[in-house]
Amino acid sequence: MHLSLCCLKDGQNHFHDSSFLLFVEKREKRENCIVGKRPYPKMELPGLAFAVWMFICFRVSVDGYPNGKVREACASMVPCHGSSPKLSPEHVITVNRTEFKPGESVEVQLSGPDFEGFFIQARDADDLDSPAVGSFVLVDRRHSQLLTCGRTMNSAVSHTSKAKKKVVKVYWIAPGVAPKRVRFLATVVKKYKTFWVKIPGPDVSQPNAPFSTTPLYTTSEAVSTSHSVSYLTKPFNASGCGNTKFCLRNPSNCDPESASCFFLSFRQEKRSVVIEMSGASEGYLAFALSYDQWMGDDDAYLCINKDHHVSVSTAYLKGRSPPVLDSKNALEDVSWRLADGVLQCSFRRNISLPTYKGRFNMNVSYYIFLADGEASEGGPIYKHHRQPLITNGMYNVTGIPQDIGGSRSPRLIKAHGALMFVAWISTVSIGVVVARFFKPVWSHSFLFGKEIWFQVHRMLMLTTIMLTSFSFVLPFIYRGGWSKQAGFHPYLGCTVMALTIFQPLMAGFRPSPHAPRRQLFNWFHWSIGTTARILAVVTMFLGMDLPALDLPDPWDTYTMIGFVAWHVGTDALLEIHSYYLIRKVELIEDDRVQILQSLTSAEAEGNLFKQIVLTIYICGNIIFLVAFLAAINQV
Repeated sequence: MHLSLCCLKDGQNHFHDSSFLLFVEKREKRENCIVGKRPYPKMELPGLAFAVWMFICFRVSVDGYPNGKVREACASMVPCHGSSPKLSPEHVITVNRTEFKPGESVEVQLSGPDFEGFFIQARDADDLDSPAVGSFVLVDRRHSQLLTCGRTMNSAVSHTSKAKKKVVKVYWIAPGVAPKRVRFLATVVKKYKTFWVKIPGPDVSQPNAPFSTTPLYTTSEAVSTSHSVSYLTKPFNASGCGNTKFCLRNPSNCDPESASCFFLSFRQEKRSVVIEMSGASEGYLAFALSYDQWMGDDDAYLCINKDHHVSVSTAYLKGRSPPVLDSKNALEDVSWRLADGVLQCSFRRNISLPTYKGRFNMNVSYYIFLADGEASEGGPIYKHHRQPLITNGMYNVTGIPQDIGGSRSPRLIKAHGALMFVAWISTVSIGVVVARFFKPVWSHSFLFGKEIWFQVHRMLMLTTIMLTSFSFVLPFIYRGGWSKQAGFHPYLGCTVMALTIFQPLMAGFRPSPHAPRRQLFNWFHWSIGTTARILAVVTMFLGMDLPALDLPDPWDTYTMIGFVAWHVGTDALLEIHSYYLIRKVELIEDDRVQILQSLTSAEAEGNLFKQIVLTIYICGNIIFLVAFLAAINQV
């Protein structure tokens, strides 16, 4: 197990080893690490040498850096080991003095349980994102070596091998132009998957330097509150939900310890409210208080994962533009936890904050939004990929404790999807099968003066038209117009709607059965109907993954493929059955008139088989329909 640190920021290192350059380029593709944007020279190696270098680079990328030459980690100090750092450090940094003057030395010692790798720097205590300052002098060259970070020679110390060690001692030499306060930071790797990042040491300062207010064990980028930050030692739990605290959970009644659970709770304590937020996110979690179910003019609170540290910020949302984080806020008792891909944060705020612009009073009823998304390396957040979880009503979180759920899909969009599924999975499919294969079965049965197959077909098709028409207008009501973010879905939907209306209009001008143009009408009627059904299926495929609905993926795709296969299979089975009956009649008679008479008789003999197939087909359609409706209800 070796320490392999990556993610160099611009201008913080120069590579002199061509094999190392190949490794960085390879690792950039394999591990999505952020490397420097400085252009590198192209490598032109003969075939054999190239193969040798690629083999060496592959071995390096797999085995890490047993020799501790990890200069590309100067900025982040984060090992690219495919896991998150531990939160409670086991190792400590100690110094032999707390004051220094330029040119003086400070003894720095890192100690703790056995560890394999380490990386030590000194930085400005008031700006922990700044480059390393000062230089180091080694005490034991067997276990430690000097590295150059940025333009400062010998400004970092790392291990020389993966041999286990308990103590590392070095001397730090203060530069001629030094910050008022300096803090020592260390990254320690106990095992490949067990490591701690930026373990803080004590501050050392120049004489008469003001007291430092930077919280311990965090970077300046991880602090957006004016109060200290602590670390949660265990995950949240749902005990007290509905009794002592107000909870919002998705799915309903889920356990906040689970990676599949999104959890938000409010617990009133005198004049303040303690808020807990939890969910699976590699970027950020956020909730907002709103007077409506639309984003904009809302009071928002964000927990943002920045380089494995979490900052808690407030923001006022204006329209649908990205939130601008407040430079100061009134949040207290901030704490957080990152484990197994789950981000959890907790904080306290007063019920009323009249001096802070954009902060709503928490003793009023609001809609509650809960969202998650990605954050860039530096911390700015991206738009959430899916619809936020929104409560179905307005709630006062300081009122009677409740344990509620929410929905990621608005009710109008849910109704739109449900009605379209009923129309194009159920009614239209059954109506087509009846018209195509059941004319001879029910040719002598009448309902209101018309053959029963025709009445069933017409009733199902009219139902499809009404469901589609009513469903069609719902998204326009919800959006207040055309949606520019829905891709091809609305365009195809409008096409399907137009074809759906055109079909009955054309049927109104249907020629008589023996008219010369009847064959042409039949062909157009079948072509338009088939085109509408195919486009409807494509439209449903696209609509299922839109953010406003977003059914579970890939379940929705496989289920829709299953329905298409079910319908096509049934259609093919009935076609084969009809062909078999025709062939049977042809083998019996040679006279054309007698063949037609025998054909009618033979198809009548197959009525039982067709009715059994239709019954099974309807049952299957109902199963698919119920599955989709249940999924919509759970969104």
